[in-house]
Amino acid sequence: MEIKRLHVGKRLSEVAIHNGTVYLAGQVASDTTQDILGQTREVLGHIDRLLAEAGSDKSRIISTQIYITDMANFPAMNTVWEAWVVPGQTPPRATVEAKLADPAGLVEIVVVAAQA
Repeated sequence: MEIKRLHVGKRLSEVAIHNGTVYLAGQVASDTTQDILGQTREVLGHIDRLLAEAGSDKSRIISTQIYITDMANFPAMNTVWEAWVVPGQTPPRATVEAKLADPAGLVEIVVVAAQA
């Protein structure tokens, strides 16, 4: 089966599609001057855009991994997440505290989704 890659760069592709499954690279905020609410909103916007480009959407997410730099930000991140997810279509999810590659980043989200 063919693997289709989108936004291929030197280190990574933003998206890989194989056998009807969409794999996104970890998405981070470009504007790291924002607080956890702003960064989470921006990251979820990136996810919406990439899923749409790959023929999917947030209602078709199969799995999510969320990395946040401080668990004190967990409740605030969840308020943005809960407003974004489709009720009744919330995906399996893990959230862990982690040190991110960019020290100014507060959240990174990885998703796997089914194509429509």
